[in-house]
Amino acid sequence: MDFLRDWFEAFMADINSLDVTFSNSLFRLLLSMLLGMCVGYERKRKGQIAGVRTFALMSVGACLAMLLSIYVPQVYLGLKNGDPSRIAAQVITGVGFIGGGAMIQTKGAVRGLTTAAGIWITAIIGMAVGVGMYQGALLATFICMIILVTVERYEHSRHIGQESKVLNVVVDDIVSDIAPYRKLFTQRKLHLSTFYIDYDYDAKRTVINFVVLVPTRSNILPVIAELRGLARTKSITLSSQIEL
Repeated sequence: MDFLRDWFEAFMADINSLDVTFSNSLFRLLLSMLLGMCVGYERKRKGQIAGVRTFALMSVGACLAMLLSIYVPQVYLGLKNGDPSRIAAQVITGVGFIGGGAMIQTKGAVRGLTTAAGIWITAIIGMAVGVGMYQGALLATFICMIILVTVERYEHSRHIGQESKVLNVVVDDIVSDIAPYRKLFTQRKLHLSTFYIDYDYDAKRTVINFVVLVPTRSNILPVIAELRGLARTKSITLSSQIEL
């Protein structure tokens, strides 16, 4: 028992040391990987492209950058604490580009904002682990999981907020006025956010993409039947732009 106690005390002293050593570097890199995997698993479960591996790599990379920012002054300048702000500041900037790549812009609607925010906070969690702020990193991961899982369920159960939907309407005619569509959306209490029109004069066909905001989990299928009667409608496609 004394041996285990002494070993545990030595281990704790090592991982909390201001010096960057092999032992505490290994511990911090592994811990940052696990925390990143937790957030990445939730994102992958929602069908996002950025999943467990992406978030784990992001967290480990940010942790290593933080270790590097401490190690370089420690070895080459003789400053044990180093200057964590130099390399760390560049990590924040670089993560912004990766987060931007996780977002998808399509027909006026944006998806992936939550994933981009998750990438950003995962990198900061990795930085916190790299500097030895273990409790803060664990707490931030726990809060992040609550937001992604529990808060989302609460929003859906209470029908809080609005969802963005795209209605693609193909009409075998040249539509010169969308006032009837605006009137229908107003009557159905749907907010028309924006719309895009594509005219094919040779085929006398109009393609209209309506981006509308609807109450969470509301049924807008009856609206499709009414849209069909407003013109010589060939097809209507409803696509969901719910932020995952």
